[in-house]
Amino acid sequence: MASKEEAGKLEWRISVDNGTTERLVPTSGRSKRIFLWLKGFVKKVIVERMTKFMRNTWRIGADDPAKVVHCLKVGLALSLVSIFYYMRPLYDGVGGNAMWAIMTVVVVFESTVGATFSKCVNRVVATIVAGTLGIAVHWVATQSGKAEIFVTACSVFLFAFTATYSRFVPSFKSRFDYGAMIFILTFSLVSVGGYRVDKLFDMAQQRASTIVIGTCICIVITVFLCPIWAGSQLHRLVQHNFLKLADSLDGCVAEYFKMKDMSTNEDEETKMKLQRFKCVLNSKGTEEAMANLARWEPAHGSFNFRHPWQQYVKIGAAMRRCAYCLENLSICMNYETEAPDQVKNHFGEACMKLSSASSKILRELADLIKNTRKSSKMDYLVFDMNSAVQELQEALKTVSIKTNKPEEEEDVKYEEDKVGDRTIPMNLHEVLPVATLVSLLIENAARIQTTVEAVDELANLAEFKQDSKKKIGGNNAT
Repeated sequence: MASKEEAGKLEWRISVDNGTTERLVPTSGRSKRIFLWLKGFVKKVIVERMTKFMRNTWRIGADDPAKVVHCLKVGLALSLVSIFYYMRPLYDGVGGNAMWAIMTVVVVFESTVGATFSKCVNRVVATIVAGTLGIAVHWVATQSGKAEIFVTACSVFLFAFTATYSRFVPSFKSRFDYGAMIFILTFSLVSVGGYRVDKLFDMAQQRASTIVIGTCICIVITVFLCPIWAGSQLHRLVQHNFLKLADSLDGCVAEYFKMKDMSTNEDEETKMKLQRFKCVLNSKGTEEAMANLARWEPAHGSFNFRHPWQQYVKIGAAMRRCAYCLENLSICMNYETEAPDQVKNHFGEACMKLSSASSKILRELADLIKNTRKSSKMDYLVFDMNSAVQELQEALKTVSIKTNKPEEEEDVKYEEDKVGDRTIPMNLHEVLPVATLVSLLIENAARIQTTVEAVDELANLAEFKQDSKKKIGGNNAT
């Protein structure tokens, strides 16, 4: 056995039978092995997972700073309203019910101005109405003598049933669902609690005042400190959806008629464009929710108090009808039966022209929404799209379908077509995939025109100003 010291370390080796030496490694103890296992477990399970969690948490705030701002505003609101609990004069001023103001801030403060306004108004109105009815029912019950319990129980049942049933009415639920829930809670507390409380009117007044204080603090902070408007978010959402439809339309047609020597980067970019229409298909719930919240917001920016927010829902529905066409167009690209190059070359130019004209209209609509101004060239863009539709229909008419007629008749027909130089004979199974795409493009153009009408209606209702730019496309109109 020999020892060797190298670079400040002592190494032990042992001689073996073949004349060589092997390194002698001491056997680790059980406590050391347990320590090493715990060290690896902490590093892998706890440290790595905590690092991943913190990284994802940071990414959420970096991608959407509005979420961080909302958290700061909630903390500020709770800090301000808690002063009524910490300071004795303010605490005594609300009769020891300062906790209701804190609860109000917690339940009504939302990220957007419209959502906060909606909950604040619902809570205040429902509390006042329910408190007034509860006091009235309590007075009637006390005047009824021995039937006090029966009157109170029947009134709770009647009002709870009515308020709960109103939550199933769609028009009521979309705007006053939270108010109905608060009404049930407040009325039950006041009417039932009045049976054991002597000064019921004072208690109801103090709790109503604390709720008003909490809602006022929420409204002031959410409006004047980095406000997030639901109406502006809806406006931007509709604008971006128009751009996504335009990108998907161009991507679908370009992918179908693409050349074989396209680069990989172009393929990846086209595939990303193809999927953008799915965002439009999934935006119905978001649009309806934002439109309902925007109706509660005061005038801000380019939007007045009576801005036609429900018209955005109609525009979104028209856009989804276009997105359904694009979904079918994307299915056409996955047909197992591929059209021959001859058929694609015959329809390619007309399809690309119609796709370009349609996408130009969608992008123009996006600019119209963004700038809140009427477009000066929309009529000419629609004229170009309709011209492209007619050209594509003419290209479709120039195709004659081969049938199983006798060869002599087929030859005579082919000679007539060749002499007339108007039609091209093709087999039905060759034309059918492209004909499906052509019909979808024509249908999509018609749906885009419906969308244009919906946006024009919005521009008229919202009184958008006329674009100051000079009209373009006068040569096309003539």
